[in-house]
Amino acid sequence: MPRSCRSSTFQACPSSGIRLVIETQRLLLRDWTEADIEPFLRCTNTPAVMRWLGGALEEEKGRALIRERLMRWQEERGFTFWALERRADGELLGFCGLKVADTVGSPIEGNYEVGWRLREDAWGQGYAKEGAIAALDFAFDKLGADRVVAITFPQNAPSWGLMERLGMIRRPALDYDDPRFPELNPTIIYDVTAAELRR
Repeated sequence: MPRSCRSSTFQACPSSGIRLVIETQRLLLRDWTEADIEPFLRCTNTPAVMRWLGGALEEEKGRALIRERLMRWQEERGFTFWALERRADGELLGFCGLKVADTVGSPIEGNYEVGWRLREDAWGQGYAKEGAIAALDFAFDKLGADRVVAITFPQNAPSWGLMERLGMIRRPALDYDDPRFPELNPTIIYDVTAAELRR
């Protein structure tokens, strides 16, 4: 796996009220604040961005997703799909980070999962890859993960293409049907172990 963003650093910024910041060449992966909710939904809750995620959400559902999942994970676990901020101008580009795979009964339930969602005007500029490399570094270096998984659908070639560029490996034996997305299934799995990554 290319390690062009290996220089990412992990730090706390208590004076800002944000506890965790992962800094890469162009990005900050950081804890969410209430002020992030509106711009995130405005720029990412669109038909294009949500095409492979079941479609755009009702506004209240979108707010609940951030507060009850993303913000709760950062409080309880110390990691989440972090807010992804561009260092040059402070723009919120979307999210990128880690969660615990939580589809009940799936073959990856309980594993660390890397994921990303970026607004459309940030596509194709390497931001998702840069952020995902930093998240993988955090999983292996700070959380001691043995492996990290990623999920997508066969139709979403940009998503699984990025997984392959990250050095992740397709695991067909782990594919499953997610009841939330019957029109998109199967959910396909990529993963990478710490040993594979370092090779």
